[in-house]
Amino acid sequence: MTEFEIHASAVVIGEAGVLIRGASGSGKSRLALALIAAARGGGAFARLIGDDRIRLESCNERLIGRGHPRILGQIEQRGAGILQAPFIAAAVVRLVVDIVPAEKAPRYPEPAPEHAGFRSQDWDFSGLGDVQLADVRAPLLVAPDTAAATDLARAVLQHFRLAKFSDAAGAASLGV
Repeated sequence: MTEFEIHASAVVIGEAGVLIRGASGSGKSRLALALIAAARGGGAFARLIGDDRIRLESCNERLIGRGHPRILGQIEQRGAGILQAPFIAAAVVRLVVDIVPAEKAPRYPEPAPEHAGFRSQDWDFSGLGDVQLADVRAPLLVAPDTAAATDLARAVLQHFRLAKFSDAAGAASLGV
């Protein structure tokens, strides 16, 4: 079992944890808030796991994400300050989203080899890249930091099998 802490944000959609990594100011918190709003708008369970500092633990070939205990339920919204948000203590990380400078974001992802954990009845992350964190391999979506948070939320939620996720995000990105 390996445990470590990283600068990231994390949310849970349904039962799937989404770990959002990126440089300071890249839009991690903005994407976390957009994912929660779009998923909840589509009728799905969605909660904050944590913002700014996420504790990761590999356990039985799963990556568990936890918010830092001192800032549970808090998320920064630039210009508005620290907001209180409903949260869940931990979730299994099923997807990693890296927010990178636009020139480093691939136009199309380089698909990883097929991994059994990349598909379930609730999501399909096949066709995405992958990343190794501790001893766990996870699907990876690399997104440009220039994209609007609602557009990034839509890109993430399209990989969930329930159509209402992507429909809600699509409507939000169109201002509907």
